Amino acid sequence: MLRRVLILASLFLAWPAWAAPIEVDLELALMVDVSRSMTEQELDIQRKGYAEALQSDVVFDAVQSGMLQRVAITYVEWAGAQDTVIDWTLVENRADLDAFAETLRQRMTPGRRHTSISGALDYGVRSIGQNGFEGLRKVIDISGDGPNNLGRRVTAARDAAVGAGVIVNGLPLMTGEGQGNRWHLDDLDIYYQTCVVGGPGAFVVPVTAWEDFAEAVRRKLVLEIAALPMPQQAPEIIQKVQALDRDPRDCMIGEKIWQQRRLLWTEP
Repeated sequence: MLRRVLILASLFLAWPAWAAPIEVDLELALMVDVSRSMTEQELDIQRKGYAEALQSDVVFDAVQSGMLQRVAITYVEWAGAQDTVIDWTLVENRADLDAFAETLRQRMTPGRRHTSISGALDYGVRSIGQNGFEGLRKVIDISGDGPNNLGRRVTAARDAAVGAGVIVNGLPLMTGEGQGNRWHLDDLDIYYQTCVVGGPGAFVVPVTAWEDFAEAVRRKLVLEIAALPMPQQAPEIIQKVQALDRDPRDCMIGEKIWQQRRLLWTEP
């Protein structure tokens, strides 16, 4: 009996330390597209680009600029499903950033089927809710080279994330190589602006050339970690309009393209 009382007492004393979340300036979920429309070289550029950005002086300075001077970050690869490459990690100093980056450099991931932005957003929200951290801000940072074509409506997932207090920022990959791809959507930045991002201060940083990828990620991370306002985007980025059958403002365009392709495959 005495032993049981002592065990219960020890558990009770340990409970507050175990249960209390770690306070951070930011909870940041990096959700990175690895769908099959990406080549192996592009997947490699992505991983190395994030690693390079995380080890940059400006990102470290952004971490140090916060009230608590620490952030929590996870790195998740997604397509039709999601894979947590690096679970939630406390980042306070250069050694933390270096370790996170080196893990990314060692990762090799094959492309996967489908593009479920909605699935990635839902996964990110659940992960933030269960991560053991409590951030002054919560952000999902989602990259991708095409529109949603699997799972629930992307706008429903976006709205649910915003309703949970999570800001969704976007990194649409518009490098040009995909224009021969049957899933390609011109003006993907407009689709992201209209259908994917949301929350106070949400923004889109388009990537139009792979050689600019690391710099785009650096810029995006600094804006997110330091909570800086997004510079006014060039008007032409959000004013383009394309053919009606590929209207980037249509938040179901990815599903429509997928359905059209399925019909073509089944036609005799």
